[in-house]
Amino acid sequence: QVQLVDSGGGSVQVGGSLRLSCAASGRTFSMYGMGWFRQAPGKEREFVAAITWSSGSTFYADSVKGRFTISRDNDKNTVYLQMNSLKPEDTAVYYCAATIRRATYTARLYDYWGQGTQVTVSS
Repeated sequence: QVQLVDSGGGSVQVGGSLRLSCAASGRTFSMYGMGWFRQAPGKEREFVAAITWSSGSTFYADSVKGRFTISRDNDKNTVYLQMNSLKPEDTAVYYCAATIRRATYTARLYDYWGQGTQVTVSS
């Protein structure tokens, strides 16, 4: 069992920055990787970024590549999402997720989820 607590959301202006954090606890040794997904009202949950625990390999959605950076601290069992140059279309609830299987992009293949943190980008 793994528990995830995500935090760091807030309201920013266009072009601003936020850093999201996700702290994992429990049987963290079972995790293959962690990722971030987002969901806007009326929209499907979409992949944002992911990172593997062992190698630190990173994966990004095309819509955020070059603006967002995912990183990890293995000692703290924590993953971060640095979000720069934010746009109104980035507005969504962001969810941290962990998977025990070799998965990256598909939400239904993730095993554990945080409670979500709201990110609002306004003009």
